[in-house]
Amino acid sequence: MSDTLRGIFIATLLIISFSNTAMGQPKKGEFIQASIGLGMSGSYEDYNIIGSGFYVQAEYVMALSRWFGVRPYAGFISTSPSSTNTDPYLSEYAVTSKAFLLGGKARIAAPIPYVAPYLELGIGTSIGNFVTHTPSNFKEKKGIIVHIPFTMGLALGADNGVEIAFTYYFHPTVDQFSGAAALGLSFPINK
Repeated sequence: MSDTLRGIFIATLLIISFSNTAMGQPKKGEFIQASIGLGMSGSYEDYNIIGSGFYVQAEYVMALSRWFGVRPYAGFISTSPSSTNTDPYLSEYAVTSKAFLLGGKARIAAPIPYVAPYLELGIGTSIGNFVTHTPSNFKEKKGIIVHIPFTMGLALGADNGVEIAFTYYFHPTVDQFSGAAALGLSFPINK
């Protein structure tokens, strides 16, 4: 078993073991959401040039109803050129990002016990370093840029306390997106 798969397996076991104390958005109230996952970055163009790395995020959740919530967030993503780029003609190119992510998003959820699908959309800023180097594009930016977060996920368990999500941050000024396959837990602030 590779180190990456071993890490995912251990993280999944830890999340499942703590899921009895966690509660997700399909309940009204305020929560803290913590997510961790495998980060990636890619170009808007149709090239198999990706970066891979690490992703972590925390959110302050204000669940206004069982199906709608507002979520200010802070996170971090770091990707480097992936060794899975097997095409020798593309080996000199890279799409990477290393940034702090700040912003807010809204969630629409189907408040279903055990498996609650949801979508999130918002706006935020990324503070860091971005490189989009493809055969037809070279953009490099350091500093603050705007991003558009989009997430699709499932809140799992009797209380929907464990989440599995695919989250993306679209960076129009550098023609790239960052994202992650992430696991998360929500903890109530006031019971």
